[in-house]
Amino acid sequence: MADEQQRLAAMMAAQGGKGAPSQEEMEAQEEAKRSAEEQRRAMLASCMTNEARERLSRIAIVKPEKARGVENMILAAAQRGALTAKVSEERLVQLLEQVNEREGASKPKITIQRRRPNLFDDD
Repeated sequence: MADEQQRLAAMMAAQGGKGAPSQEEMEAQEEAKRSAEEQRRAMLASCMTNEARERLSRIAIVKPEKARGVENMILAAAQRGALTAKVSEERLVQLLEQVNEREGASKPKITIQRRRPNLFDDD
């Protein structure tokens, strides 16, 4: 029992004396995450048409990673100043195709070759 307490004390000292985060720190982190996500949604709403946002939300239900990637592309373009107009549904489809091409190039393709049974031996 004493060994476990000493190990625990040593681990806490190694972490800089910090124990588990307090309830207030956890709540502050959660609030910061919510605030950042709300800002992200607001920026997307200002950069996209309603139809494009609806389509992206439907995609996010099925493939959240892909939707997040497209959102990141849109936000990066907006921060660079590359967006001259709001992203329409047609432009969203083009962005999705770009993401599909990138994912397709990185994933290895597997082909299965089946051998036919040798039923007729000529030997």
